[in-house]
Amino acid sequence: MKRWLWMAVMVASMVCGTTAAVPAGGVGDTATQIVTLAGNHRLVVLGEYHGTAETPLLVADLMERYSRDNASVRLGLELPMSENAALARYLRSNGDADAREALRTSPFWRVKDGQHDGRRSRDMLALIETLRVLRAQGRDIAVAGYDIEISAYDSDVDRDAEMATHVRQQFNALPSAARMLVLTGNVHAMRHPFEDAPPEMKHRTMAAFLLDLPLYSVRVEALRGHTWHCMSPCRAMPLLERPARDPVADTDPDRSYDVWVYLPELSVGTLTDR
Repeated sequence: MKRWLWMAVMVASMVCGTTAAVPAGGVGDTATQIVTLAGNHRLVVLGEYHGTAETPLLVADLMERYSRDNASVRLGLELPMSENAALARYLRSNGDADAREALRTSPFWRVKDGQHDGRRSRDMLALIETLRVLRAQGRDIAVAGYDIEISAYDSDVDRDAEMATHVRQQFNALPSAARMLVLTGNVHAMRHPFEDAPPEMKHRTMAAFLLDLPLYSVRVEALRGHTWHCMSPCRAMPLLERPARDPVADTDPDRSYDVWVYLPELSVGTLTDR
């Protein structure tokens, strides 16, 4: 409950322009880099490691920046589209305990054990609360899932193609000049697979189906820390530690991402499984 309150306070501070506008830990610096490098691209795809505490803060910061001056911005999350009605209800709510409970007890958030791939965390719920606060203060913000149901997964290729279809539909429905931010796993965000990628990663990814759109693909990395991986069993895994570095942009026609950005550190978030 404290993290929900903290995020709401953080957003109120950002909107009021106080010194709390930039989140701690370098998240604000990384958000500045993304906004600067993405420029006028209206479809910004963030490729993340699922289940971290810092990436939802980064997305919250970006949504606050992009929605300034009455700008319209939409957030796509790697959630099943069946969650969209619950998401919309929550954004219209007052964010009280009943509203929070209704959101986090839907089928998607109730998985346990091996299904807990990191997309379901209190940090992600706090991000949704941040969007609700911004919307209540008059920002033109909405959020929706674009994934398919777990039971419908036939193959990675089919799933990526369907997710791309849903993202395209949501992007085409945007108001004129509006921007869409999409948070997804870092493989789904690839424009093209790595040359030395294993066979299971050589398929056409979600972003690859969307290259005709004004897409800007961002790989969100970190200099150190831990991420959440589901590799029998699901567990925290350390990142390779590396020295500080600037964003690495790429313009090669076969590039995997348009830019790599580096948070100072990533840590595993608080999973929703009680």
